Amino acid sequence: MTIGRQEGRVIRVVLAEDEELIRVALTALLEREPDITVVASVADGRAAVDAALRHRADVVVADLQMPGLDGLGVVAELARTMSDCAVVILTAHGRPLTLRNALASGARGFLAKGAPGTALADVIRRVHEGLRYVDPVLAADALTAPQSPLTTREADVLRAAGADRPVGDVARELYLTAGTVRNYLSSATRKLEAESRSEAFRLATEQGWI
Repeated sequence: MTIGRQEGRVIRVVLAEDEELIRVALTALLEREPDITVVASVADGRAAVDAALRHRADVVVADLQMPGLDGLGVVAELARTMSDCAVVILTAHGRPLTLRNALASGARGFLAKGAPGTALADVIRRVHEGLRYVDPVLAADALTAPQSPLTTREADVLRAAGADRPVGDVARELYLTAGTVRNYLSSATRKLEAESRSEAFRLATEQGWI
């Protein structure tokens, strides 16, 4: 999957990863590439957006899960403030909802964290040229993952309710009655074979269903 390199053009990259060892290792690997330079290496999404704007980055490589602003948040922020900057999402999981959300949000690449450094460099080149890339292993994981047993409305209510948010607050946000919210939460909890709403929320989140 080697993409042709643009002669005389160095791709400016911001790397956002909250695990320092991974961040340092990826930075070192990318810096070996003659056509790529890491202009900033940061530990959270907000810093990634700020660095991208400050350095006029061509590509941001962002971990999906980071404190504060996560990878999808980085995509959304840059789509609004710097639409010509491509974003590559790094993740350990290819859950269907996560993959769909990442691509729908405007991410240009979706790559497994364990991929070789040379693969990341090639993906950076690909998205910089306006192409898209989805890691085939993550795509296969997403396609073979179990389907959610929840209806769209059950998922919406469980997502809004979280582990312990007051039912009244959820009802006001979703323009439902408190009784309707309780019914949806009860149904979702039963379908997920969970013993509590918090467990149902955890299970649905882990599976990428909400």
